[in-house]
Amino acid sequence: MNLANKLTLFRVILVPFFIAALMIPVIPFGTTAALVIFALASITDMLDGKVARKYNMITDLGKFLDPLADKVLVAAALICFIELGWAPAWAVWLIMAREFMVSGIRLVAAGSKEKIVIAANIWGKLKTASTMVAICLILIMHILTGDFGVLTGMPVQPITDVLIYICTFLTALSGIIYLYDYRAVFKGTEH
Repeated sequence: MNLANKLTLFRVILVPFFIAALMIPVIPFGTTAALVIFALASITDMLDGKVARKYNMITDLGKFLDPLADKVLVAAALICFIELGWAPAWAVWLIMAREFMVSGIRLVAAGSKEKIVIAANIWGKLKTASTMVAICLILIMHILTGDFGVLTGMPVQPITDVLIYICTFLTALSGIIYLYDYRAVFKGTEH
C-alpha cells in the first residue's frame, strides 16, 4: 500500500476517536479534541491527493478508498450532530442518501464490462470541502460558546442551520450531476 492510500486509511482510523471525543461527556474539552481530530483528518484528505498526483501513486484502490473515507468521516460527524441536536435529521438523511447513491453508481460502473472507475469530480470535491469546512465551523462555534464560554450570546443554531442547508444543497446538486454524467452506466453503455 502506497503513502497516499495510507493517509486515506489514517483518516478512517481517526473517525472513532473523533466520535469518542465529541460524544463522551466526561472527556474534558471534548468538542475541542473532536475539532482537532476532524481537522487532522480533513488535512489528510488534501494531502493524500497531492501525494498521489505528485509521486504518481494514483491507484484504483485510492480512487475508491478516498471518497469512502470522506463519507465515513462526514457521516460520523453529521450523525453525531443529530444526536447533539445540532443538525436536522432530514438534511443528514438527504446527504447520506446522496452518498449511497454515488457509491452505488461507482459499484455499478466498476462491475460493468468496461470496468469504469469513477473518481470524484469537481462538484463532489466542492461538496466534500464545503461540508468539512462547515463541520469545523460548527465545532468552533460550540467550542467558543460551550468549552470556553467566550461567545455566550452567539446565535449558534441559526448559523449552524444555514451551514447545514448550504451543505445539503451542494450535496444534492453534486448528486444530480453524478446521476446525469453517469446515466450511461445504467444503460449498459460506456460513459
